[in-house]
Amino acid sequence: MLLDSAGIWFRSYYALPESLTAPDGTPVNAVRGFCDMLAKLLTERAPRRVVACLDNDWRPDFRVRALPSYKAHRVAEPAPDSGTAADGTAGTDTSEEAVPDTLEPQVPVILELLAALGIDTAEADGYEADDVIATLVAREHTDPIEVITGDRDLFQLVRESPTPCRVVYIGGGLAKAQDYGPVELAERYELPIENAGRAYAEMATLRGDPSDGLPGVAGIGEKTAAKLITRFGSLTELRAAAEAGDQGLTKRNREKLSEAADYLDAAPTVVNTVPDAPVTHRLSSDVLPRDTGTSDTGLATAVDTDRVRGLQREWGLGSSVDRLLDALPG
Repeated sequence: MLLDSAGIWFRSYYALPESLTAPDGTPVNAVRGFCDMLAKLLTERAPRRVVACLDNDWRPDFRVRALPSYKAHRVAEPAPDSGTAADGTAGTDTSEEAVPDTLEPQVPVILELLAALGIDTAEADGYEADDVIATLVAREHTDPIEVITGDRDLFQLVRESPTPCRVVYIGGGLAKAQDYGPVELAERYELPIENAGRAYAEMATLRGDPSDGLPGVAGIGEKTAAKLITRFGSLTELRAAAEAGDQGLTKRNREKLSEAADYLDAAPTVVNTVPDAPVTHRLSSDVLPRDTGTSDTGLATAVDTDRVRGLQREWGLGSSVDRLLDALPG
């Protein structure tokens, strides 16, 4: 099981009230929500291996160079003294994400708790969690994979072989989770089943995504995009057909594709996940530990129960940590 961790703690933060606090008054709503959601996932889906995937860079330079509008609306306001260098030129753009003040200090608590629980985390220098997930999917040739995310971009990872990969979409909450493999994705978006993941990414490129700063091709919505990718087989073939004046395309659609040529040149770098990012793991094993600190394979990292209980007391995490410990294999 691969977790889109930031998506889960953002969702938890907004789903639960800030009145959930530690003894010192610090809000811990995101921490408690993250614990509760993870406990429910472990209980209901019973994975043997779990990796919490992290954003090392939420807005990587290679994507911004390709498309400067990428996530630009989410960039935090720069500090008053950071915008201009001494010579009057623009200073370095650190492009920090706008994160609520009361969420940011909760993230280290979540990471410390995961480490104490013996649950692995992974990241890649200069890459997003999406790329970490894509790389771990590409590397996996043994076990079936479930990706837990509220980001539809990861639909592109569904596959049947060499091991199945399904995406569990929790954008509407865990209670309304939608489980997608190639069949379900093809049915939902009317895409070809044989390459549903790639077709979804190319459809999304045409459609665009305002939440990520992708304008898409003006005048081509989701249904038209899906029909075009299905009919022509790929974005490359579609563009070639438009350039050749293929009569299977309306004149207006040919014009739209031509007008969006610069965007279509750049967008795949932004939309497509990276399958070979330099992923590093915090722990030596992603096998889920038992609550006794052992594993049936002998490979799992032991639970540091004393540290877990210490964090539970320090941050007032109460029954959320109890449920998470109970959810570990017994």
